[in-house]
Amino acid sequence: MMFKLAWRNIWRNKRRTIITIVSIAFAVILSSIMRSMQLGSYERMIDNSVRFYTGYIQVHKLGYWDEQVLDNAFYPPAGLQEKIESLEAAEVAVPRLESFALASYETRTRGAMVIGIDPEKESHLTEIEKKITEGSMVGLNEPSVLMGSGLADYLNMKVGDTLVLISQGYHGVNAAGKYEVAGLVEFGLPQLTNQVVFMPLPAAQYFYGADGLLTAIAVVTDQPNKVAAIREAILRNLDTTAYEVMDWRTMMPELIQGIEIDNISGIIMLLLLYLVIGFGMFGTFLMMTKERLYEFGVMLSVGMHRSRLQLLIFSEIVMLATLAVLTGFALSLPVINYFSQNPISLPDEYKTAFEKFGIEPIYAFSNEPIVFTSQAWVVFFMALVLSAYPLYKIWKIDPVTAMREGR
Repeated sequence: MMFKLAWRNIWRNKRRTIITIVSIAFAVILSSIMRSMQLGSYERMIDNSVRFYTGYIQVHKLGYWDEQVLDNAFYPPAGLQEKIESLEAAEVAVPRLESFALASYETRTRGAMVIGIDPEKESHLTEIEKKITEGSMVGLNEPSVLMGSGLADYLNMKVGDTLVLISQGYHGVNAAGKYEVAGLVEFGLPQLTNQVVFMPLPAAQYFYGADGLLTAIAVVTDQPNKVAAIREAILRNLDTTAYEVMDWRTMMPELIQGIEIDNISGIIMLLLLYLVIGFGMFGTFLMMTKERLYEFGVMLSVGMHRSRLQLLIFSEIVMLATLAVLTGFALSLPVINYFSQNPISLPDEYKTAFEKFGIEPIYAFSNEPIVFTSQAWVVFFMALVLSAYPLYKIWKIDPVTAMREGR
């Protein structure tokens, strides 16, 4: 009976009810869109970083991450890559053999990072074929390489020239070879573009005298929220006294720190937004209480208990807040879903600056459920806290004075 009466009461004054619902719904929409943009930028930043080089998870020989040298390469256990790829959330396991070499052409030389790759699997991680600016992709069994365009410019090389590489191989063996440049690649990060050489994995293993060896297996997934589960599944099938399995959080702590620092500023902005929203909501509750003073005075005069009147008003506020939050959900969901599928591109004058740092020049949005639920709960809680004012007013009200002031 109480809730039925409360429902009728909130629609007795449709104008006041609509104003209240709109104010709270606007708060939900504004805070959800703001948080969606912030979390979306983090998700895109993380995805760009891990797909730029490391992957979401890597398998190494125990101790490799602390001392990343070729002597810490390992023979992958039989069937390990297939087992990883058979996991439900894992997309592909990408083998890598990484080390350094002296790259030379005619009279110029420069230190280079040589990465042995499986071209087909590498395309799932770094999408390397999309970064080729000249030439073509290398094949797995071809004795040719892809070079960073910055390194090629420094060495005055072009597609079709022969690159000379000299290094120290596995356990100190001499490593030297000549390779045709099949194509040039360009990454958003200049440091990588200026020193990277991609070589087919069999050729890299032969060059370093490391037949069958890998320095890492990178795992790609399209479900970042299941990284922990994938890591645990890999660990169950691996000898942890000989191998280590690391996720992107462990491999890139500086990225986590950057996100945490930026998240603090975002939370401060949200708190300021909530403060503004709170004053707006308080204003609507203040208006509602002031307009109904005569009604409250009459109800108390005819014998209604203050506690029951408070329960009635609290029920009305709960219903209003629920309607407003659901309205905010309904209006913000399609907007956020649209922009999560169609990110906002930055103007051309900003694109170059962003791309130099390996950042996509877009505003990305997240449609994770927490974007909606967290903001809805916060605004709903604010409405309940602010309901303390009309409840307190009813507790202290004098019926005669209220009827006189409410006329």
